[in-house]
Amino acid sequence: MKFLKSLKAMFLSNPKASVGASMVLIIFVLCFGAPLFTDYEPNARIARPHQAPSADHIVGTTRMGRDVLSQTLYGGRTSIMVGFVAGGFVMLMAMVVGISAGYFGGWVDNILSFFTNMVMVIPSLPLMLVLAAFLDQVSPFVIAVIIGATSWPWGARVIRAQTLSIRNRDFIHAAEVMGERKRRMLFFEVMPNMMSILASCLIGTIIYAIMTEATLGFIGLGDPLSVTWGVMLYNAQQTSAIRIGAWWEILAPSVMLASLAIGLALINFSIDEVSNPKLRAQRIMAKFRREQKVEAKKKAAAIRNAGSEPMEAKA
Repeated sequence: MKFLKSLKAMFLSNPKASVGASMVLIIFVLCFGAPLFTDYEPNARIARPHQAPSADHIVGTTRMGRDVLSQTLYGGRTSIMVGFVAGGFVMLMAMVVGISAGYFGGWVDNILSFFTNMVMVIPSLPLMLVLAAFLDQVSPFVIAVIIGATSWPWGARVIRAQTLSIRNRDFIHAAEVMGERKRRMLFFEVMPNMMSILASCLIGTIIYAIMTEATLGFIGLGDPLSVTWGVMLYNAQQTSAIRIGAWWEILAPSVMLASLAIGLALINFSIDEVSNPKLRAQRIMAKFRREQKVEAKKKAAAIRNAGSEPMEAKA
């Protein structure tokens, strides 16, 4: 409940959270409601190649005569799916490993920390490039699994450190003295006090996963038969869209990709402000100073008005 109240206050009082949530919501509505905004299938040839934006095709067509708007909206579904599948897998692994290592300590912490450090030293992006090249044009779901399997150690380290901090607080010791079960301690005492950092890690992982999937698709390691923003950029590069002046083929997926990343980043910054007492105090002080300036201007205006009234009376 405390986290939900903080979340509500964040969106109501924080402009960054409101703007970010609005951007993400608009993109979700456009992508998952694609049939409402376009009548064309993403892989159907429905017009001349590289047709400029017009009333029939708002964002133009590709080299194969496919509607760019349809590909952008339907491709967004796949890219978002990759981000959330990878982000969910990363958060599950990071929570299990990080909370277990931080709470139980001892040999459990030693084993899990060794496993985490071992995976962490492996360069994730080169490993993903090698795996994608070895598997030869992998599907978006496989890309999500690869991203999730190689990206969880950083979140696990952060969650472990936060769990160690919470583990030594008085209310945890009091619950242990009262005989609370370890399972209830983890789910009802430790995790509720980490919701903000868990949400921040999740959003950061989703941004990373979406960008990584777009990178793999752009360099040709994705499935060319699937429609994603990365594959759209790859196809535009292969057909020299920029060189022949078909800028719309690059612009549409790039704007959607950047807008989604910016929206999620703004939400992530807002969560950090809510969870970080120092940033929250700075925001409160900045608001207090603005209110003081407004009050000072009102008082100065009132003094000027009061000084001008006697002069008018004498006249």
